Amino acid sequence: MKKPVTVTVTGAAGNIAYSLLFRIAAGDMLGADQPVILKLLEITPCLDKLKGVVMELDDCAFPLVQQIVATDDPDVAFKDANWCMLVGSVPRKAGMERKDLLGINGKVFVGQGKAIAANAAKDCKVFVVGNPCNTNCLIALHNATGLPKENFFAMTMLDEYRAKSQLAAKAGVPVSAVTNMVIWGNHSSTQYPDFT
Repeated sequence: MKKPVTVTVTGAAGNIAYSLLFRIAAGDMLGADQPVILKLLEITPCLDKLKGVVMELDDCAFPLVQQIVATDDPDVAFKDANWCMLVGSVPRKAGMERKDLLGINGKVFVGQGKAIAANAAKDCKVFVVGNPCNTNCLIALHNATGLPKENFFAMTMLDEYRAKSQLAAKAGVPVSAVTNMVIWGNHSSTQYPDFT
């Protein structure tokens, strides 16, 4: 059996993490033969909800899951992490643009970047989902001193898929016919779809 890979997921009691965790546990992320240790980070007020998520994961008896750690302590959550999935962030409310979230979420990603640098494996991969993901990824990167910058990723595929879908609908063609689409900038009003 392979050595387990430690995957840390933040915002682990949230809806996005909920759909992600079961796929990781089933082997969809790292492979059907890769054991995992799941470390689930959540804010203190959501720990009871996180306990419910852990019970559901336990009930599934995923053979690849070697251990599940649920915590509100970033140092515990990121200890020896090989993959850091930064899913948790404060959601946008009505009338807010994603840039309005920077003051709130920026502080979260500063702390997480520092905790990753202090605790995670030095070759860990960091995948940022929390919006605005490009900026939050940069914030985490700048605070995760000593880690390779090429190991940091932001999820902007949703924007690309939306643009492809809209172009396909306008042109009356299947989405698969839309190629060479690139999204520049960040989520929200600073985004620039480029179709060549």
